[in-house]
Amino acid sequence: MANDRLIFTRRGFGIGLVGGAAALAMPLSAAALTVDQASALVGRAVADVNTTINSGKSAAAMYGDFERIFSRYADVPTIARSALGPAARGASAAQLAAFTTAYQGYMARKYGARFREFIGGQIEVTGARAVKSYFEVISVARLRGQAPFDVRWHVSDRSGKDLFFNIIIEGVNMLASERTEIGAMLDRRRGDINGLIEDMKRA
Repeated sequence: MANDRLIFTRRGFGIGLVGGAAALAMPLSAAALTVDQASALVGRAVADVNTTINSGKSAAAMYGDFERIFSRYADVPTIARSALGPAARGASAAQLAAFTTAYQGYMARKYGARFREFIGGQIEVTGARAVKSYFEVISVARLRGQAPFDVRWHVSDRSGKDLFFNIIIEGVNMLASERTEIGAMLDRRRGDINGLIEDMKRA
């Protein structure tokens, strides 16, 4: 997987990557998933992002590609529920479904815009290991003229498919930041989840 490449800037990468990240405290089962499978999943995700940002497509077309990548490789329902935080417990099934859809599009647009500004660099998958009940895929991000930095992907098959549910960049939990931002958006709506969903569709 060392040849998988992704073009980015440190600033853009530091604030978002295909769906963001969180250290989710949940009982994941890694029994059927192997280290090689977890590593291969991350390698494919990185390769697909690289293809998109080098495609020369319009911004709108690229955002559509990023949304499909997020849907294909990330455990979107789990990530979205974590981003919504405590409010998820009081949401109806319909609200959770609508929020998940809106969140997927929101992430694709937000981080897709930043991917388009990336300059030369690469991510190389260097290894993977079992960590309690999930797998951690270890990679290094290399930028031109800057020191390499650590990127770690948490992968499980709890959903029935091999998917990542977390990304840690230089020790920073990315979905924790997203959870703070979504929480602030919800606060501005005085806890109105339907209003939050509409705001995310426009963001």
